[in-house]
Amino acid sequence: MTTPGAGRALRRLAPARARSLALAAAPAALALALLAAVLLGAEPVSVERALAGPGLDRTLLLDVRLPRVLLAAISGAGLAAVGAAFQALLQNPLAEPYVLGVSGGSALGAAIAIALGVGASTVLGATLLPAAALAGGLVATVLVYAIARGAAEGTSGASMLLAGVIVNSIASGLITFLKTVVSPSRAQQLLRWLIGFVELPTTSALLGVAAYVVAGCAVLVADAARLNLLSLGDESAETLGIDVRAVERRIFFASSCVVGAIVSRTGLIGFVGLIVPHAVRRLAGADLRRVLPLSLVAGAVLLTTCDLLARLLFRWLGTEPPVGAVTAVLGGPLFLALLRRSPRA
Repeated sequence: MTTPGAGRALRRLAPARARSLALAAAPAALALALLAAVLLGAEPVSVERALAGPGLDRTLLLDVRLPRVLLAAISGAGLAAVGAAFQALLQNPLAEPYVLGVSGGSALGAAIAIALGVGASTVLGATLLPAAALAGGLVATVLVYAIARGAAEGTSGASMLLAGVIVNSIASGLITFLKTVVSPSRAQQLLRWLIGFVELPTTSALLGVAAYVVAGCAVLVADAARLNLLSLGDESAETLGIDVRAVERRIFFASSCVVGAIVSRTGLIGFVGLIVPHAVRRLAGADLRRVLPLSLVAGAVLLTTCDLLARLLFRWLGTEPPVGAVTAVLGGPLFLALLRRSPRA
């Protein structure tokens, strides 16, 4: 018969085992997802022929699928890490990467470029469109921070959240206006951008997104312990020697750079930054020193898998659905399931 003391020890041991299992399984899950995403797709590919020498199979694997898979993995990792950081910074479990205005600014920048006739189908457009989106995100970041600084409580998490909602609402209204005045073909391009997509990137584009995501996420991981202390409240964190406003500004700008770079190449892909941190916290606890690294891996696995599913659906649908639609269709029920199992998530 288990004594009360032994029962408490077992309850403490179970979460510890779950955390250890999650940490051990994460790299294997990422490797498996990347391998499956490269090997599988709308068209069958022979690995034997790809390894034998140059040819169609090698081109499909290394020049077409691999860069796209890497873009999906990098984007998913960045969105999930930013979601975990925002939920800790704002102390709001519903916070996600697109709440602070950068997504609205990026989408508006891309919408203006599309309305002016810049299309991603041309070489020049493939460069100008992401540049316009990134510029829009950076402008929105500066605007949000300026609005938050003018608020009575200063640049607190709550004021940044409210400023982000305002900027996103303005950007959404302007995008809706643009959709009503452009031609149907350009309106379709706008819709595709707003739903989200993952396409074959150029080497320079892939390296550019990777640089922003790596630099920004490095800042988030470095501040993980400080984010833990912020959960105690601003006054308690300051008592422990944390410069709360400096941490908020650092997290905000690092996250904005990550999200802006991703949106500039993939459009708006939702639910990744909302679902992944919730799921990771259930497995690894609330310590951001574990949650952030695991969110990076889990986000990469999720978006890579969703992109693979979108490519596989081409076989039955005859067209490839946007990956943002796949994450929304899968993410909604998954998030509801998480809420049902953990009402305090």
